[in-house]
Amino acid sequence: MADETWLVMGLGNPGARYAPTRHNIGQMTVDELADRMSLNLTKTKHGAVAAMGRLGSIGGRPGPRVVLAKSLGYMNVTGGPTQALLKFYSVPAANLIAIHDDVDLDFDAIKLKRGGGEGGHNGLRSITQALGTKDYLRVRAGVGRPPGRMDTASFVLRPFSTDEKKTLPMFISDLADAVEMLVTEGLTETQQKYHSR
Repeated sequence: MADETWLVMGLGNPGARYAPTRHNIGQMTVDELADRMSLNLTKTKHGAVAAMGRLGSIGGRPGPRVVLAKSLGYMNVTGGPTQALLKFYSVPAANLIAIHDDVDLDFDAIKLKRGGGEGGHNGLRSITQALGTKDYLRVRAGVGRPPGRMDTASFVLRPFSTDEKKTLPMFISDLADAVEMLVTEGLTETQQKYHSR
């Protein structure tokens, strides 16, 4: 609905050291959406950078209001800024979209869901604890499994491989497309398109 407001939270860690890592693919996707919407994310008093704009147009009318945001804190404290932004922009938790890396999915896979567990993801755990609900949308970006006996935490804090970097821009573009479709067409239709991708 065009009169609704959505919060799209790209999960990740702050700083140049973490920017190119698997754990930050959510923030990479928010950057792509900001480019598409010609938005500049600016620092807020809520521990995040954020900007609000309209997502295209529907039937000649302005599209839904979307707040794009990235926390300025580390992954495990994402919940505080998320909760503050929801309150500031009067967005219900049901209209929160969290974009995050997922080691249980192959690289380049995209899955979407509402609610459910956090799968050991510290960012999701922090959001759930802060909001007191699991009833928000998640866009799961597959980053693959750690090789051999590598620790999962170490794996997600590494940059993508040389081969992965070749297709990463298209993967991020597809993730951004999925977020746009989720806002404008709903969860079921978006799942049908991207889960069989």
